[in-house]
Amino acid sequence: MKKLALHWQILIGMALGVAWGMSSSSLGLNSFTTDWISPFGTIFINMLKLIAVPLVLVSLITGVSSLSDISRLSRIGTKTIGTYLATTVLAVVLGLILVNIFEPGKAFSPEKREDFKEQYASTASDKSSDAAALEQQGPLQPLVDIVPENLFLAMTSNGSMLQVIFFALLFGIALILIPPDKAQPVNDFFEGANMAILKIVDIIMMTAPYGVFALLAGLVVDFAGDDPASAWELLMVLGYYCIVVIIGLALMIFVVYPALVVTVGKTKYTHFLKGIFPAQMLAFSTSSSAATLPATMECAEKNLGINKEITSFVLPLGATVNMDGTSLYQSVAAVFIAQAYGIDLSLSAQLGIVMTATLASIGSAAVPGAGIVMLVIVLQQAGIPIEGIALILAPDRLLDMLRTTVNITGDATVAMMVARTEGQLHPPTEITVR
Repeated sequence: MKKLALHWQILIGMALGVAWGMSSSSLGLNSFTTDWISPFGTIFINMLKLIAVPLVLVSLITGVSSLSDISRLSRIGTKTIGTYLATTVLAVVLGLILVNIFEPGKAFSPEKREDFKEQYASTASDKSSDAAALEQQGPLQPLVDIVPENLFLAMTSNGSMLQVIFFALLFGIALILIPPDKAQPVNDFFEGANMAILKIVDIIMMTAPYGVFALLAGLVVDFAGDDPASAWELLMVLGYYCIVVIIGLALMIFVVYPALVVTVGKTKYTHFLKGIFPAQMLAFSTSSSAATLPATMECAEKNLGINKEITSFVLPLGATVNMDGTSLYQSVAAVFIAQAYGIDLSLSAQLGIVMTATLASIGSAAVPGAGIVMLVIVLQQAGIPIEGIALILAPDRLLDMLRTTVNITGDATVAMMVARTEGQLHPPTEITVR
């Protein structure tokens, strides 16, 4: 009997997790779910985070050193970063267009706004404090933060991924510049380490359906509490806002990315979607581009035929700096909050949102919930009350799952575009999804 494909196993795990969570709320099993099921979801996330830094470090060093000359690295890097910035700006502008057309913020009553402010006051305050610390930094602080003062300290946190990438690029370039006979043993070591890490990824992915089940069961229990009806009521109140965000994210996946894949990547979008689907499901369940990176790289190489030379450079960089879904969400959320407070934003204020959201996406950590902290900076720049963030905290996890899916799809799209222009795209005759 043929084994069920991995993406179907993940889908089944997601469905069973939601069903268990709702049943737990109805039957009073919340404590059991929190104590005995949810921890397995945390373990699964921890395993993915465990492998993220070693994967980025080793794969980038291997990828850069294999380019053999600096001019090629410069060409690929310019294409990658330029395309990432272009898609991010496009996502922000698309979000602004949609939120100005549908005006979801005007659907809130004053009473409901006060309820949200009171319920989420402490969380909103914490996010504001985090953003205030970032606001006090100088204009070049993001550039300073890229260069680590201690590599081993940088490797202790997935939030310092840019620093790890900086060192990996520097090390890879150094391997190109030293004599080949001296560089070869080092290259062989990292090539072997890369194979071992990818095998660890395979082992971790075998547990994905169970991890996804535990993650979603715990999420639903936290969201619904002892009254499942309250979860549905909350979703109905914020449904309009969610729909606008979802429309924008859907346009990215089903309009923007198909246009790029077909015209530049010269590949059928159905083939692309089928190949990246397992990574999309993992991104949806984990809400973390960094945690999904191993699966994204595996899908891009094995299912889409993108050369490892490209994936090992483009995808780790994209997981850190390319956040199309997060950028679109930030623009919609900012204007939504302004509308809820009766604030009319001028064209210049909305152009400011485009710039701030684009830059914020580059500095946003590829972990669950990081977009909320960066959103506070966007709100402050536009002069929108920070307290309004309380309005969108309730459905944020659901939207975080969706926008992370868009983020990794955008990464894979750019990888395919760069691979095609570099002659490094060789689609397999049959997609393998386990």
